[in-house]
Amino acid sequence: MSMRLDKYLASAGLGSRTDVKVLLKKGRVTVDGLVQKDGKFQVDKNSDEIKFDGQGLNYQKFFYYMLNKPAGVVSATRDNLDKTVVQLLSESNFRKDIFPVGRLDKNTEGLLILTNDGVLGHNLTQPKKHVEKEYFAHIDGRVTDKMIVIFKEGLMLKNGEVALPAELFIDKIYENSKTQLGVASDIHVIIHEGKFHQVKRMFEAVDMYVLYLKRIRMGKLKLDKRLALGEYRSLTDEEVLLLKTESKFL
Repeated sequence: MSMRLDKYLASAGLGSRTDVKVLLKKGRVTVDGLVQKDGKFQVDKNSDEIKFDGQGLNYQKFFYYMLNKPAGVVSATRDNLDKTVVQLLSESNFRKDIFPVGRLDKNTEGLLILTNDGVLGHNLTQPKKHVEKEYFAHIDGRVTDKMIVIFKEGLMLKNGEVALPAELFIDKIYENSKTQLGVASDIHVIIHEGKFHQVKRMFEAVDMYVLYLKRIRMGKLKLDKRLALGEYRSLTDEEVLLLKTESKFL
């Protein structure tokens, strides 16, 4: 398969197109033993021997990152008003084809997958797949055992939509809190779909309000607790395989 040399080098991890252009001008790249300085030069990743400073390169087609999304950043590839999640990537990791898998609300934190693998992204977000998503939330209001039953049975949202059954767990109740309802709750909730603002709308349906929301798991992939807000890392091969296997057979 023929492709531009600068694209190949960027995909092999040598940096952005700008970085690669500098490296080419310095004569640090060879193709089949000959120095090549033209980024537009066509190469075949399967048959050409491409080296950087004498070392062979490995072409990488797909990239997978786990991001601990901070609040205030939108889950999009571009936005006219706000910073996007792909803008959190370093210049060397940024690619125009990287996109977020699904969405987290602007003020929601936590696990977000960034990739350029369209098939995996599609499989993980297909409604019929019902990929589990687990959230931690701080709620304005007293969450009770009765609400656990309501969530388990599936509840009607205020616009008439019906949310699929969800698993609700109560972690802690804060008496005499300074919230509007005077009491607050820490909870975990597991949902199996991805309606717009779903967790917030589910609690609004029982006259409670989400004050803080963080996604901690998607399928079997858990948020790496070592990642600070705004930080990201590449997924391991095992994690990628886990996501591919799960989304394929759900």
